[in-house]
Amino acid sequence: MSSPQFDLFGDPITPNAPTPSSRTARAASAAPKVLAASHDDTLRVSATKLPSDVFLGTSSWSFSGWHGLVYDAAYPEQTLSRSGLSAYAEHPLFRSVGIDRTFYAPISEDEFRRYAKQIETAEKPFRFLVKAPMAFTGPRLRSDDGLWADNPQFLDATHASAQFVEPATRGLLDRCGPLVFQFPPLGPRFTRAPQRFADQLAEFLLALPKLSLPACYAVELRDPELLTEDYLAALNAANATHCIGIHARMPMPETQSRFWREASRRLPLVIRWSLHSGFKYEEAKERYAPFNALIDIDDAGLEQVGALIEEAHATSRASFVIVNNKAEGSAPLTVARIAKLLATSAE
Repeated sequence: MSSPQFDLFGDPITPNAPTPSSRTARAASAAPKVLAASHDDTLRVSATKLPSDVFLGTSSWSFSGWHGLVYDAAYPEQTLSRSGLSAYAEHPLFRSVGIDRTFYAPISEDEFRRYAKQIETAEKPFRFLVKAPMAFTGPRLRSDDGLWADNPQFLDATHASAQFVEPATRGLLDRCGPLVFQFPPLGPRFTRAPQRFADQLAEFLLALPKLSLPACYAVELRDPELLTEDYLAALNAANATHCIGIHARMPMPETQSRFWREASRRLPLVIRWSLHSGFKYEEAKERYAPFNALIDIDDAGLEQVGALIEEAHATSRASFVIVNNKAEGSAPLTVARIAKLLATSAE
């Protein structure tokens, strides 16, 4: 059974429906303008102390609960998805954002270009971190009727290049940052043969188009058993880096950090702070919604993130740190904690 196609806003494309470009034009003209919240001097001072090579941001921008933190009002999430990115980029601390919807289905070059256009007036360097479609990182996929089958596009560099790398880099141009291949838990078929996985990964990464900084390839895992010397060798061979995933399934950031530190002496630090330890995704979502307050503070994680950013800066490497609401309860407030810690350390 073929998978449905989706337009820029995640809506299914149906036969004889208006083209995505005409829908986009109508939506842009009809949607209310999203305005940024008023930000206090504390955030602005922290922003001035951030090194220019530190890119902090969140894993999405479409949260109504962020009114007063990022936006001036509680806009509907659909409105924020369509029109909120410009206001998001006005936040003093935000220099990056994650595009997560690409994990579920590829999007076009024009759609990436539209994202870049929304932040073209940002008076600061701004880079996107983009997740690759699961179609290339999941060895098995579930069909619409709930049946699982082997995925013929798993680690298929030809399709990944055409459907992800080229649209993202051409659409975002110099706004393109790390392209992250996040692998779901792969199961015993792979964890019992980590060298085989590393060999497949190296072959895949080497066949992708070469990138120029700030764009780069990063790999995020959900199986600690795959953090091996063979995995590190695969990253080195392909000039890719490890994305440090702060997630209940993975070791602490410092444990993972050697796979960034030793993969390349020039590639950026890439961290995705995804989920508070001890929770599953849906549990954290229910606990933290509407994502406007810090609920579960993770000081140990914060200190390790801060130390890694400082190490990257000291070695003239950029840092991309993308925070999810499920990390502590509110991604914008976690970003503010990171910035405050860095500012305090610099004093």
